[in-house]
Amino acid sequence: MEPYYSWSKIKMKDNKALLTILLIIFVDILGFSVMIPLLPFYAQSLGASPLAIGFIASFYGIASLIAGPILGDLSDKYGRKPVLLLSQIGTFLSFILLALSHNIFLVFVARVLDGFTSGNITVAQAYISDVTKPEERTKAMGLIGAAFGLGFILGPAISGALAQYGHQAPIWASAFLSLLSIIGTIFTLKDQHNFDRVKEKVNLKKYLEVSLKFELKDYFISFFIFSLMFSVYMSGLALYCERTLIYKGRPFGPKEVGYLLSYAGFASLIVQLGIVEPMVKKWGEVKVMIIGFITCALAFSVISGQTATTIFVAGLTLNVFGNSVLRPSISASISKKANRDEQGLVFGISQTLMSFATIVAPPFSGYLIEHGLNTTWCYSIVFFSLLGILFGFKCHFKQSHHNQVVESEG
Repeated sequence: MEPYYSWSKIKMKDNKALLTILLIIFVDILGFSVMIPLLPFYAQSLGASPLAIGFIASFYGIASLIAGPILGDLSDKYGRKPVLLLSQIGTFLSFILLALSHNIFLVFVARVLDGFTSGNITVAQAYISDVTKPEERTKAMGLIGAAFGLGFILGPAISGALAQYGHQAPIWASAFLSLLSIIGTIFTLKDQHNFDRVKEKVNLKKYLEVSLKFELKDYFISFFIFSLMFSVYMSGLALYCERTLIYKGRPFGPKEVGYLLSYAGFASLIVQLGIVEPMVKKWGEVKVMIIGFITCALAFSVISGQTATTIFVAGLTLNVFGNSVLRPSISASISKKANRDEQGLVFGISQTLMSFATIVAPPFSGYLIEHGLNTTWCYSIVFFSLLGILFGFKCHFKQSHHNQVVESEG
């Protein structure tokens, strides 16, 4: 079978546009992923509790919730490039402020600034949908997954390697990578604009109309469940590892968590490169989505209560597989069922859902881990996975019924 990321079915002129945006996104993800294993430990060094660390992520989510759909909609009207630049500059400034922080308040401010301008992935998804046909959409959306995977291989490893020089060293590295991304956008990215879109004011009514569409509603719910599950996992992983795993006689720290996440990024890239497309070809996006949720439920059933590193890594590998097939399958389903002039808006709504998950999940994770409820933390992810399976089957039955109606009318 053809690998998921072969470009044979995408026109060469579109390959260049895709390659440019994906390189820019890769640098963005690299800078972002440098911070993931570091931020909880950095906040702890400034006196933050696990619950406070959760609220730091929550404040980021609140800012992103407000800004996400607005940035996506603005990119439909005024072009992808200026909105992408706005997002990247905000991220760059937030890294500088974070590196200079000497108390938790400044850390909060830095994360809120980044949240208000966190439209990078939303705009990138809309850009890619602009330059691909519907039948190519799953392949193209998955390319973002590949950028994520590669970024998550190198970013956490960079963080782990630089953490020995102090907590600020990886943050300055992220700022430098963010600056490279801005330069790349300015000098290499051609703007993409949906001129068919009527320039109307951004309004809540439009968001609700699209998000509650019969064709899209259950997919948005499935994406929100995935976002909750993923946010609980990512926000609690570093502190969970610190409290349950031992390496050379001491608890896991930024270095060990960084290398662990680097391995997870490598495994995710393998799944994206060689497994997702054959699965989608054989079973379709909805069934792949169900398989992804099932795998995540199994993963944290394995991890729960375990202190052995080898068993933890085995469970983590299962979870990486589930997450790696979930994101592109749900995103592609949403994109295919949305109108062409709504692509930026629907991905903005998706970003809003993920932002809302980022608001509620990290304090939840922080509370559980602060009170020693590590097993409960694992089983909360199992619960969200089971809920995702339920809505996955709902999407499957609705799609089957729709196909039967179309066939009977034909």
